[in-house]
Amino acid sequence: MAQLRQDYSQFTARDTEVVVVGPEDARAFADYFTRESLPFIGLPDPKASVLKLYGQEVNLFKLGRMPAQVLIDKAGVVRYVHYGHRMSDIPTNEELLALGDEINAVPMV
Repeated sequence: MAQLRQDYSQFTARDTEVVVVGPEDARAFADYFTRESLPFIGLPDPKASVLKLYGQEVNLFKLGRMPAQVLIDKAGVVRYVHYGHRMSDIPTNEELLALGDEINAVPMV
């Protein structure tokens, strides 16, 4: 999440919203977001409802949910998914911004 915070202004400048989904309950999630001054939306998912919708992997040997990045266009269509195999397996902000630019460049029908 620190990576996303670093370039959050670049995401918002591109009319892109960042939403982070995590396994904590609402209170723990809100406390963490406040403590870390995270500027984006945090969605608590303690029952793994969102996790199941998007096929995010849980690996108990690696301490829980594996990272996943999902880009959804303004029509609500999933346009890109990256499922990480370890916590450090995530695309760079530059990659995500470029993908977002590609998605936003395609006219919506």
